[in-house]
Amino acid sequence: MQYVDAHGAHIPQIGIGTMTLTGDAGTTAIKTALEVGYRHLDTAAHYGNEKENGEALRASGVSRADVFITTKVRPTDAMPDAFARVVDQSLANLQLPFVDLLLIHWPSKEVPLALTVGALCKAKRDGKTKHIGVSNFTTALLDEAWKVTTEPLVCNQIECHPFINQDKVIAASQARGMAVVAYVPIARGKIPGDEALGRIGKAHGKSAAQVSLRYLVERGMVPIPRSTNREHLKENLDVFDFKLSAAEMAELKALNATNLRVVNPPHAPVWDTP
Repeated sequence: MQYVDAHGAHIPQIGIGTMTLTGDAGTTAIKTALEVGYRHLDTAAHYGNEKENGEALRASGVSRADVFITTKVRPTDAMPDAFARVVDQSLANLQLPFVDLLLIHWPSKEVPLALTVGALCKAKRDGKTKHIGVSNFTTALLDEAWKVTTEPLVCNQIECHPFINQDKVIAASQARGMAVVAYVPIARGKIPGDEALGRIGKAHGKSAAQVSLRYLVERGMVPIPRSTNREHLKENLDVFDFKLSAAEMAELKALNATNLRVVNPPHAPVWDTP
């Protein structure tokens, strides 16, 4: 495993996204991920599976100290009192005294960012998280967040895969020393059927999905793919033994022009334009 360092956070460069991994099947999938080598779990209050993440960790036998755990607070809980209650509930669900990374899941359109960031910083000061960050923040929102934070923001978690151009927000995040955590890095099934990704993968003895993950890794990002299949989980980790050529990276970068945004709910901010 490789790591990305950001403001003191040491983040395993491949994690498992656990959205939709609920119930016994979810616990089994997360436990399997830990068994095959994952050391980075990404959950959220909104996912309704923090208990499953905690149960999987305990059942796996993997030391808590070896696993980087992220959870998030949704925008409906952006006011400080609600934020604090949700953080306490998340820790109770996980049966942990703290998480490694706590994120604002989405920016709120109703609550001033200063209030939510203040609550986020307080959670860190109170020892409920080692690190803090944001998710789905645009360049303008990053500017605002950094103006009001009293603690370093270690990451911005955003949608990222070869079919979307996120250059502006990636550059704005990395310029501040933030890690960029890439969710839906395989574009929810759009990657495996792509001709260019398949062809490049064949040249390296890898799958199209592995090429997509490698593309993000080589750009310094932290992909968090989701899977319930043991072989796919192992495959998604197996991206550190090959390197894409400059020409291959350029061909994949050109796919950004597709501008496919997979995740765009009604409460999303006004996204940066390519």
